Amino acid sequence: MSAVQTDEKVRHARPSAAVSGQAAPWFRVTVLLVVGFVFLIPVFAMLEYTLRGTTGGYSLEHWTGLFAPENPRLYRNLGKGIGNSLLLMLLTIGYVWLLFLPTIVLVQLKFRKLARAFELLTVLPIAVPAIVLVVGLAPLYRIIAQMTGGDVWTLSLAYGVLVLPFAYRAIVAELNGMDAATLSEAARSLGASWATVLIRIIVPGLRRGLTSATLITAAVVLGEFTVSSLLNRMTMQVALIQVSKSDPYAAVIVSLLSLLTVFLLLFVFASLDPQRRRDRRSARAARRAGLGAEALKKKEI
Repeated sequence: MSAVQTDEKVRHARPSAAVSGQAAPWFRVTVLLVVGFVFLIPVFAMLEYTLRGTTGGYSLEHWTGLFAPENPRLYRNLGKGIGNSLLLMLLTIGYVWLLFLPTIVLVQLKFRKLARAFELLTVLPIAVPAIVLVVGLAPLYRIIAQMTGGDVWTLSLAYGVLVLPFAYRAIVAELNGMDAATLSEAARSLGASWATVLIRIIVPGLRRGLTSATLITAAVVLGEFTVSSLLNRMTMQVALIQVSKSDPYAAVIVSLLSLLTVFLLLFVFASLDPQRRRDRRSARAARRAGLGAEALKKKEI
């Protein structure tokens, strides 16, 4: 028996999971169910807490109280904080797309000698505690306040520093996975400019990495408290702390809604994956072609 026949028998004898190096489907489903169940426990606990009535039992009085006309002054800071956090989230995502992405791509593709130093630089916001970071940013923000009036949008500059490590690793991992260096060299050899390479070749291939960076940025901005509190800026987390002193139910409701919003964005981005849609269209076209071939064969018979 030849070596090729032996390899064929071994390949057919072993399960596909062992050949591909992936876990069995039942194991993956079990892990996902266990992780999902553990994650959903605090979510259901938050929901159950917000539904507790003041006189016993369950009701929607705490949910309706957020929109009651007699409570606008109580939740004024909460509405202002949510609006500020959403503005800061959009600005910080803009930094990731318009500033961090081109810089990371150029460093990884054109200035490889700076890649190690740039990687070490991105670790600093994680290595330095937030309280120490604020101490260093406070003098800078005094100057910014004198120049711009201290508007809340200036806090996005500090948030950009906080999200840089997460955005950097999400984008770099996708760059290495798509072999961006080879693709960019091929495009440049055909006469494409760096702007064309970035917009028409790199960005479409970085869709998953950019999606991850965007979602992580949104989660970090919406959940940040230390920097905004010490710099005296009104954000959602600061407003939640203030509101929780008088109405803890409202604070839990807004936290639950923000959590669900982030996961809704996650599912929306996942459903907009063009590669998955193309694969589905290809599979449907292949099925139609197969059915058409079978019908033609029956007709000939």
